[in-house]
Amino acid sequence: MHDVDHRCRGLAPRRPAWSVTGMIKSELILRLVEQNPHLYARDVEAVVNTILETITAAMERGDRVELRGFGAFSVKHREARQGRNPRSGAAVAVEAKTAPVFRPGKELRLKLQDET
Repeated sequence: MHDVDHRCRGLAPRRPAWSVTGMIKSELILRLVEQNPHLYARDVEAVVNTILETITAAMERGDRVELRGFGAFSVKHREARQGRNPRSGAAVAVEAKTAPVFRPGKELRLKLQDET
């Protein structure tokens, strides 16, 4: 097995102080490099960035991105509406907005159910 350290220079995870659990992008890249010692970290980082940029660009166009077995990324448009301030009960105008949505695929849901 190759020594991964020399190829991961500058990719040490920089976890924010507020982050308790989860995985950040640099940790994902490091894990992929560890699992594929024949690849350089800069190449893995370029692939991960390209995938994320492609998904983002598709969502900006309003397209849906489906990764079979993993899930689907889409955009949900919410119309402007009248809301209520929970403290005072006063009517509040809520602006229209667009929000990203992720819906897990069947295989991912089943894997997560098996682990609990």
